[in-house]
Amino acid sequence: MSAASSSPNFNYGYPTPGPQTPSGQQVMNHVFFLSETGWKRAREEETFDYIVIGSGFCALAFAERTLSKNPHAKILIVERGSFFLPQHFQNLPISYQRTLGGLSETFPWTLSANTVAQPPGNIQFQHGMVPFFGGRSTLWSAWCPRPTHEEMAGWPEEVIRAANEYFGEAEKLLNVVPADEIDKNLDEPKLKRKVAQTRPVYAKLQQELQKMLQENRRKVSSLTRFMAAPLAVGAGVQEGLDFAKFSTPAPLLNLIDRQARLAAKGEGSPLHIATDCVVTRILQQNLIKNGQTEHHATALETSRGVVNVGNAKVILAMGTLPATTLVLNSFPQVEKAGTRFTSHFITSVIARIPRNAYPFGDKLEELELAAIYVAGENPKSKMQYHIQLSVLSDKNPEQYAEKAARYMPDVVATASQAQLATSQDHLVFVCAVLGEIDCNNPQNFFRPNGGSDPTTNVTLQVLASDTDRATWDTMDEGTFQLLEGALFPPDAKNKGIEYWHGDPNKGEWTKERPSITERRVPGLVHEGSTLWIDKGKEGVVDLNYKLNGVENVYVTGGSLWPVSGSWNPTLTMVALTQNLADHLAKKP
Repeated sequence: MSAASSSPNFNYGYPTPGPQTPSGQQVMNHVFFLSETGWKRAREEETFDYIVIGSGFCALAFAERTLSKNPHAKILIVERGSFFLPQHFQNLPISYQRTLGGLSETFPWTLSANTVAQPPGNIQFQHGMVPFFGGRSTLWSAWCPRPTHEEMAGWPEEVIRAANEYFGEAEKLLNVVPADEIDKNLDEPKLKRKVAQTRPVYAKLQQELQKMLQENRRKVSSLTRFMAAPLAVGAGVQEGLDFAKFSTPAPLLNLIDRQARLAAKGEGSPLHIATDCVVTRILQQNLIKNGQTEHHATALETSRGVVNVGNAKVILAMGTLPATTLVLNSFPQVEKAGTRFTSHFITSVIARIPRNAYPFGDKLEELELAAIYVAGENPKSKMQYHIQLSVLSDKNPEQYAEKAARYMPDVVATASQAQLATSQDHLVFVCAVLGEIDCNNPQNFFRPNGGSDPTTNVTLQVLASDTDRATWDTMDEGTFQLLEGALFPPDAKNKGIEYWHGDPNKGEWTKERPSITERRVPGLVHEGSTLWIDKGKEGVVDLNYKLNGVENVYVTGGSLWPVSGSWNPTLTMVALTQNLADHLAKKP
């Protein structure tokens, strides 16, 4: 094993000491990313087949799919941020939970005063971006449902077919496993008990609650379907003793390493990644072909100098709103960009029911989890919602505090230590409920505001319409029907349900339902639809994922959504990106 410094002329402190103050980013640049020297060479001497902007789910999906088909493909990934976390923060020591939010979240837009001025219980802001290598993949909840054909109503049939064709491949890449299969091999009581001593298990609690919901599904009047939560985890690690939430940094670094080995043998091309490189504008020129004027992206204007596009295809894999901002600032000929906006509004409900109210309560392990995905819709408008239900049975909250936090299925909607501390004799139900915003609301927009910074010169406005409010009412009532009807033991009337009120760390349990202002979260998630995909010029992007009006720029991610639905978007984003990769691989 080498102990040499980065310079062959200063190895081992001879003839003089080598570098003494390397930073973590410099180490990563030396081993994995483009250093200043490598970046200079890439800009001045190399050509690429694909230039991918962003390093999240879609960037990984595109690079992995393309290189698995053609290891010689030349790919440059440009990431605006630096290296922050090596993997999902929930896989790291528990103190890393404090990295969620704060400075790890940026808002590269101006929020309209009309949005901010909404009273409590309404939409007041849109959650921001994670400006680091791996993007949101390091801080997400990992729920990955396949939307049904009905849940993709309003989408072009061609895109629905493409998504369904690639869902299986996307699940393989993301390691998606249904919650009721994570521990399906733990049939022997001794093995189950052994694993339960190291982490929570998905066992009897998961099975029994799914059975109850199947028997009582009609008690949730707006329910359309439910299933064991499909979670992006590395199942089967250490013979079933552990699992980890999925994120892109490790797979991307492994891909860099693999391509470097192939390149050394002449069997592939290196995968280049540049970090700390902000793309501020894509430059274009007009080319006349067969008497027709075509717009071509010719260069990227970045914070680290201009990058020549040449014959490369540019892939926008950088998140919905930053990609739209780049399009608005770079391609004035593109019509309708930013005129449509969707997202998901949220209700959060925490409840508990005594464990001994359930016939199976005394058969649970010391620490058990359940995760169930419940979908529904407003019967009138057919607007969708879904409940991400996480259930925790923790018989010793003080002892298992770190384990519970480390393994909770939903990292944002989770039970706090204060909520668990007095609930050692209860099942704690955590409901994160997401509803779709009406894409036809003319009051919602994302448009330029004339600012001087091309990465932030946009204004976002989003307001709830009457349709949205009706959906919100439906999903709130569906949540209470789920807790008080479908999952409440019929013989436990004297052992009632209690709800948490107030701050997660300073509130209290009471039998009252939380009020609208208590349960409705002001922040939106899963923004989309600003560059929606459709036939020809009916959308902003055509059915080949090409930006209308630009010949060599392609779009991935949630901005493509014609209609948002309520389902978590990551699996579909990855599936469509894999389809894009295969489509471009076939082009001459």
